[in-house]
Amino acid sequence: MGALTRAVRNLSRRKMRASLVIIALGFSMAIMISIPAGIVANQASTQSLAENFDSTITNMQEEINKTSTLIECQTSSGSNMFPGRPSDMTPWGPGQEAFINETVVDEIRSIEGVKDVVPFLETSSNETTSETMTGPGGRNFTISRPLYTITGVCLNSSFIDNYSILPTNITAGRTLREGDSGVLLMSSNLTDYFGVGVDDEVEINGKSFTVIGVYEQTGQGRIETRTVYMNISDARATTGLEGNSSTLDVYAENTSDVDGITEVIEATYSELRVTTYKDRLSQLQNMQTMYNETLTNAQSTLSQTQAIATQEIVVAVVATSLIILFFMLYTVRERTKEIGTLKAIGFSNWNVMSQFMLEGMLLSLIAGVVGIAIGSVGAPVLSGLLLPSINPFSSSDRLQPNFPSVNPVAQGVGIATAVPDLQLMLLALVTAVLPGALGSLYPAWRASRTRPAEAMRYE
Repeated sequence: MGALTRAVRNLSRRKMRASLVIIALGFSMAIMISIPAGIVANQASTQSLAENFDSTITNMQEEINKTSTLIECQTSSGSNMFPGRPSDMTPWGPGQEAFINETVVDEIRSIEGVKDVVPFLETSSNETTSETMTGPGGRNFTISRPLYTITGVCLNSSFIDNYSILPTNITAGRTLREGDSGVLLMSSNLTDYFGVGVDDEVEINGKSFTVIGVYEQTGQGRIETRTVYMNISDARATTGLEGNSSTLDVYAENTSDVDGITEVIEATYSELRVTTYKDRLSQLQNMQTMYNETLTNAQSTLSQTQAIATQEIVVAVVATSLIILFFMLYTVRERTKEIGTLKAIGFSNWNVMSQFMLEGMLLSLIAGVVGIAIGSVGAPVLSGLLLPSINPFSSSDRLQPNFPSVNPVAQGVGIATAVPDLQLMLLALVTAVLPGALGSLYPAWRASRTRPAEAMRYE
């Protein structure tokens, strides 16, 4: 009875030790799965960064080439440079914005060489929202900003047909047309907030408008933009900014007229900030330099990450092999009598050695399954702890020049999440037996060399 009790206790202890070893090996295997997944994620992030940078630069170059005769005139926020600015608005509204009076528009239109002057009215909504963002160093901060921007457009058919004054990527309904009034074009990221769609009514600053169309925002940066477009006369009426504009797109008859028109505007209206083709081209070159620096830094970080990953995988393999080694050594020592019995009844050295090696590899295989389960859930956390991540937006605040009709921040680029794929999991499961074989090799050889007579006397 005592021998049976001891046997049961020994079996229970073996199961407990085996479970603990499997859990330890499982975490080690999970690390070996998560690290390659993290490398793949960083490679995808770098590749996406490069592709989007190239696409952004190309699109901006095309846009700049289309606007060689465009002179953009904007006011500087915070000062009342022209008559007509109301003084009783709340923060984030027109009270912090400056506007151009309609008389100035007429004066600029009369300058020699000017073909067209397209006025816009952009002003912030009275509604605000708070958003949490991640800044440099991973620190979170909360900003309060207007919920959306009201953009008034001069709905002249000549302007609509010849210039890029309205969004083109309409996803529902239609765009604005000449003669439209009491209707608006809404960005898709506002439809959920208002809970509306095409032909629904929405209230803007206390006045009712019909949603005539929905468009998809493109070129969004770190801060998502939300905009409603409407007839400029409606925008002026609903914001109380009659006779005012915030931006003027001045088009010259020919490219050769741009410098002369610019000189007149700057001399006459020194408070206006004027941007020409040359300025936009210079900004593009600066941005390209910044993009190249960012991409170089990302690629350098990726190289460092791959070197670190190789070292960590080697350490994980060695650790797994050592765990198997010590566990199997203890198992051989504990089962010395059993080994002697096996050899006494005719088991060869190879039979004993292969049995213990098979046990070690089976243990690793089970641990591999546990590791896959842990890695499939915890890969993002494990890879984040073990590998430096590539953040393409660490200095993205510098990468936001103001080009007409273009938001040049790379689209769709983010920090990729480490997710092990099925192929990686199967490869990890197959390679899980390697540390088991290495770790159990010496204990199995030692077991096979045990002499039956000595083993039978072992207590």
